[in-house]
Amino acid sequence: MTPWPNTFSVEGTYVSVVPLTFDHQADLESAAADGELHKFWYTKIPKPDQVKYEIGRRLDLREKGSMMPFAIIDQSNNRAVGMTTYMNIDAINKRVEIGSTWYRKSVQRSPLNTECKLLLLRYAFKYLNCIAVEFRTHFVNHQSRRAIERLGAKLDGVLRSHMILPNGTVRDTAVYSIISSEWPTIEANLRWMLEKPRY
Repeated sequence: MTPWPNTFSVEGTYVSVVPLTFDHQADLESAAADGELHKFWYTKIPKPDQVKYEIGRRLDLREKGSMMPFAIIDQSNNRAVGMTTYMNIDAINKRVEIGSTWYRKSVQRSPLNTECKLLLLRYAFKYLNCIAVEFRTHFVNHQSRRAIERLGAKLDGVLRSHMILPNGTVRDTAVYSIISSEWPTIEANLRWMLEKPRY
């Protein structure tokens, strides 16, 4: 039985979001090396030599129906610059989380993340009929929390002592969501964020 949702790709002006495969490994190894992102203790970004394992791990979760992994492709050069997923997939209740997302340092704070989220949110609400889309991050990951809040997601709460990280610290998880009734307004704002003049 094919896991829900069915495989798909989405394309915008700045990025395309495509099913993750091992064909993206070389680009993602380069992306992971840009800025030594794996050194951030409060998030999970693979070292360049761990990218192959991480692709395999995500593809295995896809087979089990709990994750749909994507490569994020920069339209300017057709290279993979990061990963993202639908995760914690709940087919019965039509809910997904957009998470396990990371980008190479050189494209952070560019329109790529905004458009990637717009494309995945639009697909979730328009084609999958999701009632809600979640975002989760470490409570102390202020960069990630600001980015989630800029999307228009609302804080549902904080799961205290939610998980033990590899370095032994305990993570408090900030949980955000966008619900279907909010989507039209949030979509209009995300489109404006991409289209507004940049001086």
